[in-house]
Amino acid sequence: QSEDYARAVFTMSRPLLTEEMVEQRVAARLARQEILTRMPLPTISFVIEESVLRRPLGGRTVMHGQLRQVLLTGQRRNVEIQVVPTELEEHAGLEGPFTLIETRDGRRIAYVEGYKDSRLHTDRKPVRELEEQYGILRAQALTPRASLVFVEKLLGES
Repeated sequence: QSEDYARAVFTMSRPLLTEEMVEQRVAARLARQEILTRMPLPTISFVIEESVLRRPLGGRTVMHGQLRQVLLTGQRRNVEIQVVPTELEEHAGLEGPFTLIETRDGRRIAYVEGYKDSRLHTDRKPVRELEEQYGILRAQALTPRASLVFVEKLLGES
């Protein structure tokens, strides 16, 4: 996320966050982007819902900056971004966002985000289920190349 977009997201959060908390969360979100350039370069894959790319959080200028950030990130050698079109009739990711991580020592873990109840899974069964779900979701999404073309098109419209 771009800094302005992250700030818009946290500013709109309910219940309201203090200005200090907004700035802390923005700083933390930006600091996490360091992983994109960590050596050795990790392979990172994102699947993004089209509606998220079209919702002008923070206004048109902020969203334009966010789309540029998505495009620049997706052009990195170690990053693949795929967009799930809104018109798609099948969608394996309707239960909400999750993150799959493989540690340097080969352990696989999953972080599932939910309203006031995010969870870290380390047991193989739930992690394997989410890996399967992610595989299906990626197959349903546009290819990484088509996704970047799609984001470029949105940038031209903004």
